[in-house]
Order: sequence, then structure tokens, then C-alpha cells
Amino acid sequence: MSSEMKYSFQTGETHTFSVVDYVLFALMLVVSAAIGLFYAIKDRRRQNTNDFLMAGGNMHAFPVALSLLASFMSAITLLGTPAEMYNYTTMYWWIGLSYLFVVFGAAHIFLPVFYRLKVTSAYELLYMALVLYAPSLALNAVTGFTLWGSVISVGVVCTLYTTIGGMKAVLWTDTFQVGMMFAGLLAVLIRGSIEIGGFGNAWEKAYESGRVVFDDFSPDPIVRHSVWSLVIGGTFTWVAIYGVNQAQVQRCCTCPTLKKAQIAMWLNFPGLCLILYFSCLIGIVVYGLYSQCDPFTFKLVQTSDQLLPLFVMDVLGYLTGFPGLFVACLFSGALSFGLWSSLSRINIHCAALKLFGMIGGPLLGVFILGMIFPWANEWGAYTGLISGLALMFWIGIGSEIYKPNNPKSPISTAGCNWNLTTTTAMTTSMTSLSTMQTTFTDQFYNNGTDIIESNPLQRLYSLSYIWFSATAVLWVVGIGLIVSFITGRRKPEEIDPKLMCPLFDILFPYLPEKIRKPFRFGVKFEKVKGKVHGREGFYNLRYF
Repeated sequence: MSSEMKYSFQTGETHTFSVVDYVLFALMLVVSAAIGLFYAIKDRRRQNTNDFLMAGGNMHAFPVALSLLASFMSAITLLGTPAEMYNYTTMYWWIGLSYLFVVFGAAHIFLPVFYRLKVTSAYELLYMALVLYAPSLALNAVTGFTLWGSVISVGVVCTLYTTIGGMKAVLWTDTFQVGMMFAGLLAVLIRGSIEIGGFGNAWEKAYESGRVVFDDFSPDPIVRHSVWSLVIGGTFTWVAIYGVNQAQVQRCCTCPTLKKAQIAMWLNFPGLCLILYFSCLIGIVVYGLYSQCDPFTFKLVQTSDQLLPLFVMDVLGYLTGFPGLFVACLFSGALSFGLWSSLSRINIHCAALKLFGMIGGPLLGVFILGMIFPWANEWGAYTGLISGLALMFWIGIGSEIYKPNNPKSPISTAGCNWNLTTTTAMTTSMTSLSTMQTTFTDQFYNNGTDIIESNPLQRLYSLSYIWFSATAVLWVVGIGLIVSFITGRRKPEEIDPKLMCPLFDILFPYLPEKIRKPFRFGVKFEKVKGKVHGREGFYNLRYF
């Protein structure tokens, strides 16, 4: 580490914003507002509903791809992923593989239905404005950046450029904001690596602490992160956001053709992975800096979403303007996410995905029930959705009351400047707390059966948050089909094929027609002779 640098764990204080930092942050807001104003003036004579909501339906795939990326990678990812690396292990890297399945499902299963129907809204918005509050709160606690000043300024600018410039302004503003996100992440990663003597040094420290783990293949659904939960559970979690979410559907439908909309989906896939893995690498570097002084124990931060802002102020705080760049990067994620939102103060990332699973999971289940299974009726959909929401809120609330045991990776306070404290009471209490946590962890793993049996529902409440969405989908589809058959199923031959998805044809296009036909469940898709994926057959070609 740089000898002339004074870090927060040495001084007990954090750096605050300079005038230049505030100016850089303000410039990001000004540019975003200016883009909205530009398109409001440019399109003032031909502004109609189609232009305003769908950008005229003639947007190029590239800005749509970047807008999708900006909407997907919000402040939740930028704040939460580094904290995940610090608090737990590198297992979260596996979720990048789920992105592949998410993009495929969104582009080829859900998007064609929405695109053919030319809808402007998949459903009314559920998450609003809290995404601004979470990063504002974290930055206020660490940097001194005013809480309500950031919430109001960003909220006003987001509302301004959206309302005066319409969807076209949103798309191009998102494109600008993606550039800001990448610039901020690279600045933090590069400068942080330099400060700790290279990324290799940080990786070695993470490895020695047991944080480098990639081989947990446990099938147990209560394991917080395993390969199966992150790949399969992660797919369902993010498809609920990426496949049937209002923000994504509306953006994709601004493309002139379905093919270009699908291209936009795939173009943003590399960007998804880059932002995810940049955030993961930053998390490793954060641990490298604080490996000998845990900021939580030393009372430098109170919640996980404050960890990255603390790190930024430590390694970039002396470079005038760079903290402002980071804040612009962070709130670029918040601005682009202005149409769908987030959550909680405590380990924001986990809380976000849990909430998405509790609410988005049942909604995804309804879409799957209606698009894939032609027998489903309205009673099945209502019952499945309501019971699914009830089930997931029961599990979610239960997991907050009867918290599952998810031991964090080991931490150290050997390098903290305890001379700054006025009493040893805090260190004594922290030692006692550490001993209690170790005892409980040992008891859980040695006598886990006894603990679970003491509360018959403990295992249900211990369900990994990453499985919430998949659990909800299975419940909604299962209950929905049962109720539909009891109350009088719909006849597949009478269903409008525009509303249905020929799932088997999409997943297995190379199988013979005689095998694929039964899996259309009797839905009369348009019988147009032709080739799809090199196979002869009858297809609703507009779907593909």
C-alpha cells in the first residue's frame, strides 16, 4: 500500500466531497437533462403517442442494447456485488452464466409475444424511486453527500428528460450513462489495484481467507449460493426482470423489427458480463485493502451498501474529482433504472433479489402460465398469482423473522488503529460477538438437524433467496393449471396463436416435425410452409 496515503482505518475518518466532485456530479445531471431537451425540441412537430412511448418504433439496435444494459445493471449491482465478494465468497461469479439463459429466454420466448402484440406496457410498475434512496443513503453516510439533495436532484432530472424527451431521450441518455458506469468502474478497479500493490496481491489475500470458492455444487436449496442456485435460480430471478418487465419490453419494442430487437438483446449480453465481473473484481480489491481491518467492526460503515463508497473515498478521495466521477457512475445506474426500482438498506443486493423473487416470481409465473399452457383460464391465473404472492411473502417474511444461518467469510481487525477509540469496551464486545457467532456456526453445522427440528418450518424459511423466483413460478404454474382444469379449461384450438409461445419449437428446432407438433398442445399456429433454423415445417414465422 502507498505509504503516504492515510486510510479511514488509520485515521478513523472518511474523506468528504470537494467542490470539483459536486461539479462533476452536477455535469452528469446536466448532460442527461440536455439530451431530453434536445429530443423535445428536435421532435416537437411530430410528437405523438407512438413517438413518445416507442421512439417512433425505428430505433437502431445499438442504443437499445445499451439502454437495456443500463436498465439491468442498476445501483443494486454496482453497490451490492463488491460487498458480496467482501462478505462471502466468489461463488456469485457463476450468476454470469445465468445471464446467457436470461437473454435467450427474454429474446426468443417472451419478446416475440410482446412484439407481435405491440404492447407499450407489460404490467403496471411495481418498484418506484427507492433505487434513488438506497445509494443516496449509502453515500450520505460515507461521503457526506447530502441525502435528500441527491434523491431530489436525480429524481427531478430523471423525470424531466423522460417527460419532455420521451422514450428516445431515455434510450440515448442510457447510452451516455453506460459510458459513465464503465468509466467509474474502471477508475475504481485500476486505482484500487495500484493502492494495494496489484490485483494479484488482492487475489492472494482473498484466497488465503477462503473467499475464493467456485466449486460448491450442493443441490440443497437452503445453501445460499451454489452453482445450481446461481445458474438455474438466477435465470428465473432475472428473467422475471429482463423478460417481462415494463422497462425492458418497452425498450425492445422501439426497434423496427423483431429481429433487430433480438439483436439488441444479444448485443447487451457482453456488457452485462463486463459490468458484473468488473464489480466482482472490485470486491476482491476492496477485501485486499481492508483485509486487516474490517470496516464494520471498526464502525466505519454500518451496512454493506456503504462499503464501496468508503473504499472509493479511501483510494480516490485525495484525487480531486474522482469521487465525483464515481458518484456519477453510481447514479447513472439509478437514473437508467428510474422506471423500475430497489429496496433495502441492509445488504441491498440480497434484499433486492429477494424482493424480485417474492413479487416478480409470481408475475413471471402468470406470464409463463398464459404463454406456454393453452388450457389455463382466468381463474387459474388469479388463483395461482394470489396464492403465489401469499406463499412467497410468507417465506420472505419468515426468513426475516427466523433468519437462516449464512456464515460470512472470516475478517480481521489486526490492522485497525484502535488507539483512536476512547475505550476498550467496543473491542471486548466485538470479541464476544465473534465468539458467539463461531459457536452458533459450529452448532448449526454439527447439530443442524436439532436446530431445524426445533422449528419445523425453519428449512422453508432457510430457502436461498436466489430460489425465490423459481419456487414462485413452479407454484403459480402448478396451482394455475390445477384450478384451470377444475373450473373448465380453455380449448387450445380456440386460442389466438399471437398470445402463445411454441416453446418446444424454440428449444428444439432441429427435431422432426412429428415430434414437435404434439408439444404445441393443439394451438393452431399459422401454417406457413418454410424453413426455420434449417428445418422444414409449418411455423408461425412472425414468431421467429
